[in-house]
Amino acid sequence: NIANEVTTMQSTGKYEEFISSKRKSAPAVGFDVKTINKQLFPFQRDIVRWSLRKGRSAIFADCGLGKTPVELEWAKHVSAHTEKPVLILAPLAVAPQIVREGIKFNVPVTICEKPEDVQPGVNVTNYEKLHRFIDAAYMFGGIVLDESSILKSFDGKTRKLITDFAKKIYFRLAA
Repeated sequence: NIANEVTTMQSTGKYEEFISSKRKSAPAVGFDVKTINKQLFPFQRDIVRWSLRKGRSAIFADCGLGKTPVELEWAKHVSAHTEKPVLILAPLAVAPQIVREGIKFNVPVTICEKPEDVQPGVNVTNYEKLHRFIDAAYMFGGIVLDESSILKSFDGKTRKLITDFAKKIYFRLAA
């Protein structure tokens, strides 16, 4: 039976080998930065440093832990590093809140309805407007999926649109 098999694997050291073979990891493709906004809490600065080093990462922090300031700081650094704008995709009606947070943390944010609205630095649009940006993925140095759990609730067509768009962008952050 399975319990006996696991016990045998554990006693021979094969269990650790088996578990290690199941581990998935992605190589770091990011970069290091010297300074992080001092307005962030130390744990938030650590998250920003880690996610910038990884280059493609996810931050699953609970409500109230400051995901938006972390996203903004990450986006600011990616934009500076790539010399390209970064796009934050957010749920409907969240863009103005992200702009307000940007003001508090000294990260200017531009609300975009279409690619022609994109400015250097950090930009935000709604998931519902992504179809307007499909042919413009090349212009972004990074993308942030705010409330990325939205990928679970969207139908397959929309989820595919988001993932296909994001695949074309080198630096990616899901929050």
